[in-house]
Amino acid sequence: MFNKLQYISQGNTVEEQLHNIHKALDNGCDWIQMRFKNQNALEVFTLAEAVKIVCKEYLATFIINDNVHLAKQLDADGVHLGLSDMSAKEARLILGKTKIIGVTANTFEDVLQRTAEKCDYIGLGPFQFTTTKQNLSPILGLEGYRLIIQQTKIKNIQIPIYAIGGITLENVESLMKTGIHGIAVSGLITQSENLSQLITQLNVKLYATI
Repeated sequence: MFNKLQYISQGNTVEEQLHNIHKALDNGCDWIQMRFKNQNALEVFTLAEAVKIVCKEYLATFIINDNVHLAKQLDADGVHLGLSDMSAKEARLILGKTKIIGVTANTFEDVLQRTAEKCDYIGLGPFQFTTTKQNLSPILGLEGYRLIIQQTKIKNIQIPIYAIGGITLENVESLMKTGIHGIAVSGLITQSENLSQLITQLNVKLYATI
């Protein structure tokens, strides 16, 4: 089963990204989604190559955001695709059956479409306002998750759904009660001053019996 905590990397340079990813891994986060937007191809490749090595050392899952061809080139564990990216079906043809393909969704219609494309997990959001991402989709809030998860159960859709977007430690318990599988966070981990304690607290809430 997929981990319940995903870290989406942050940093404006290769060095910042690596520092933040190392910090997350050192403190017990073992699922890294490398997100390095608006950079030149050489820098993205350099970072991805380094992250693959360090994730292997930590036995962590290594997912590349958006770039299917880079994921194939580096034999990453998988890729995460946004709403405007390649379809999961197309990515599967490139990456093969064994790789993880995660996708973004904002509505139940998105969930239906993405599930039909045979993705492996869905990042559903945003939960609330976040400065991490530009061109933010409509905010879901707790009620949005409740409604969408309820609809997936009616349709017997059994796919791990992660909440994403502006999540804090205080939100986790109520989010898990909606029926999601886990959370994907970025700034929460990057900006933490006591990351070991934070990740321990997150895991307690994520893996508690609801």
